Amino acid sequence: MNEQNRCIDASDVCRPGNERIARLVRLAARGFNRSLQIRLNTEKVTFGQWIFLRILWQEDGLSQRELSERAHLTEPTAHTALIRMEELGYIVRRNVEGNKRRQHAFLTPRGWELRDQLEPLAVEANEIAVAGLSAEEQRILRKALAVMIRNLENDEADAARRGVRVPPTKGNPAQ
Repeated sequence: MNEQNRCIDASDVCRPGNERIARLVRLAARGFNRSLQIRLNTEKVTFGQWIFLRILWQEDGLSQRELSERAHLTEPTAHTALIRMEELGYIVRRNVEGNKRRQHAFLTPRGWELRDQLEPLAVEANEIAVAGLSAEEQRILRKALAVMIRNLENDEADAARRGVRVPPTKGNPAQ
């Protein structure tokens, strides 16, 4: 593994000017995801399924488009995940409001039961991540991250107004 991609240890991270914020946030997000994936695997739930379950626990009966937007994922990605979740018995998809093309996802009793099993796993992963941070440090971190997210969303919206879009992650971006 080259020096650029090696996992940094806590002593490297704790020196304030040592790493760019973007890299630290990316590594933290990767760590959060992996910590949660390890735990979700014990329940045979994938990280992708977790994302959609969390959204549906908050508001059941969303369309595929609504789910993809809330998850910040593409519709084809949502479609693939929803098919698998339906096969596993976590959701049912059905048409509503007389619209034969637009399907909505509804949690099954099994999908609702998963909430009691999975949410404690996410809490555990979060607690591991913030171990050693005071309540005040956690509050400041939440506030700083919220500001950064808003700034980056505004940057993307500004680019969109200029006709510049985020390139696709697959295929040729010039197409």
